[in-house]
Amino acid sequence: MQTHDVVNQVPDLVGHNLFATDAVAVEAMDRWGRPEDRAELVSLGALAGSPEAQAWADDAHRNPPRLLTHDRVGHRVDEVAYDRSYHDLMRTAVGHGLTAEPWTRPAATGAHLRRAAGFVTWSRAEAGHLCPISMTYAAAPALRSSPTLADRWLPRLASRDYDPGLKPFSDKASAIAGMGMTEKQGGSDVRANVTSAVASPGGPIEGGETYRLTGHKWFFSAPMSDVFLVLATTEAGITCFLVPRVLDDGSRNALRLQRLKDKLGNRSNASSEVEFEQAWAVRVGDDGRGIRTILEMVSSTRLDCILGSSATMREALTRAVHHARHRSAFGAKLVDQPLMRNVLADLALEAEAAELLGFRLAHAVDAGESELARLGVALGKFWVCKRTSPMVAEALECLGGAGYIEDNGLARLYREAPLNSIWEGSGNVGALDVLRAMTREPASVAALDKELSLARGHDQRLDRAIDAVPGLVASAGADDGQWQARRIVEHLAVTLQAALLTQHAPSSVSEAFVAGRLGTGGHGATFGTLDSLGAGEVTEILDRAFA
Repeated sequence: MQTHDVVNQVPDLVGHNLFATDAVAVEAMDRWGRPEDRAELVSLGALAGSPEAQAWADDAHRNPPRLLTHDRVGHRVDEVAYDRSYHDLMRTAVGHGLTAEPWTRPAATGAHLRRAAGFVTWSRAEAGHLCPISMTYAAAPALRSSPTLADRWLPRLASRDYDPGLKPFSDKASAIAGMGMTEKQGGSDVRANVTSAVASPGGPIEGGETYRLTGHKWFFSAPMSDVFLVLATTEAGITCFLVPRVLDDGSRNALRLQRLKDKLGNRSNASSEVEFEQAWAVRVGDDGRGIRTILEMVSSTRLDCILGSSATMREALTRAVHHARHRSAFGAKLVDQPLMRNVLADLALEAEAAELLGFRLAHAVDAGESELARLGVALGKFWVCKRTSPMVAEALECLGGAGYIEDNGLARLYREAPLNSIWEGSGNVGALDVLRAMTREPASVAALDKELSLARGHDQRLDRAIDAVPGLVASAGADDGQWQARRIVEHLAVTLQAALLTQHAPSSVSEAFVAGRLGTGGHGATFGTLDSLGAGEVTEILDRAFA
């Protein structure tokens, strides 16, 4: 019987280096980074593409976190048990400096870009565990408003030693940070928070004014972290607090985990609801200025939203190209069939534009270009994260039924794809944040204009898109500015992506992107609707997408 002969099937996508085969990441490091950082990224890329790392990712999702409220004799413990594979993933991320290390290195070292390249590379292996990694990175700038707390916590947040145990500060070689902002009645409107903070002088941690917190957080991310930044209300208003998981005397802080969220994706990572029962906390920043303080954290996590989404795009694209190169249908390889080539090339343009934007913004953090980072991150958070879901869906469709089953990995990417568009402010919140920056921070608009001007003169379509920016800036402050917000942000984001590609990508990529995204009638409502491209140009785009 020949019915079980296996032919025309795609080999496992395993054993390739996820950094070295990513031309956008390699070129970004060559352009803005340090040569001495290359070896570590190559090593991380090899591990990320290995069978070992893929097994960790599969196990972490098949064996999700479990909430343990009590021990066997009835003591309240409020712990989350993770599969061993989760700790393997976390140990790798911490061990490669993907947490707060860049904030401890001089700006000239390109530390934020190096971390961004590592974050994208390792996120392609498994994205869920990078939620606490991102929050640990982002906690550092928020803590700078309280130097004593920063001096105490930053060295541990930046450590490359992974220590998941619940221990007092003095026994920890490293620390992971989490966050608690949203509540049931408020969601994204954190000004509606009602968790109370009552001054309580003294306490087991030195430095800062201490309080007791009472209330409920609807989303409490990474509940096994060592320390959390939390919003609560004092008499002066919403204030930011540092809440340790374990107090210096070894006792557990009064953080009562109510349940773990049953999420669409991101299943390797625990998200919880928590009740504070007179939980001990120390104030971070000024009393009543908590939103401003924690926005320092939010800005950095939003950058990671862009990086993480671009990594999801890149991995989905790679899997689609790999499949098309090995699978035949209707008498030819899929990758040689014109319509499939149109789809794959279109996906490749989208992935490169997203990834390049993220790396440019990471470089802006290194270079002290705070105005460009402020507006660029807001634009990218809206656009890149929102484009991820349709892009991954199209990549999955390239595999047909094989993409819809768990074995391939694209199903997990598809469940992960909407997350970053929702986290740290969904689409409307992000679009309105862009409008606020445009109307209240003219320096950020000037920084964007400067970046766009570097691409002038290469393509009339791009020039016209740049010429339209001042009018959109003016319309942001008009009476119907909110109504037009998404249209404004979309134009700015795509124009910025086109400008960056024009400066830094091969002409085959930049010209096809400009024609497809900014040309009149150059693109339809779905991927795979690019206008005519030469066979050589498509081949160059696809070879660049996955060498």
